[in-house]
Amino acid sequence: MKFVISTQYLENYGAHCEDGKFSSGNAFWKMKGGTDYIVSDLERVQDAIAFVMAKFGTNDISQKEYPVAFRSYDEWEAELDKESVEYADFIRSTAKDVSPLEEAI
Repeated sequence: MKFVISTQYLENYGAHCEDGKFSSGNAFWKMKGGTDYIVSDLERVQDAIAFVMAKFGTNDISQKEYPVAFRSYDEWEAELDKESVEYADFIRSTAKDVSPLEEAI
């Protein structure tokens, strides 16, 4: 079965010129987009979410990337069918095909 796990990426602008910490008042987080991961070779969406977080997630003082949405591949395609052809083609072209059988974690 295929699942699509969407992530959100955040960047801490406060970590560029200061320490970036909340405790010192230097945290300044901004949403910066994300990625759609098309996950193959797993039977459960929970496993797909955990795989994406383990392989592609980040969590440090300057950046974070974490799963925010999940659905079957067919549901994702149905969502894209409601969009303009150009936008749907762009989203498909930027999605990353991944599999735990091909990625060492």
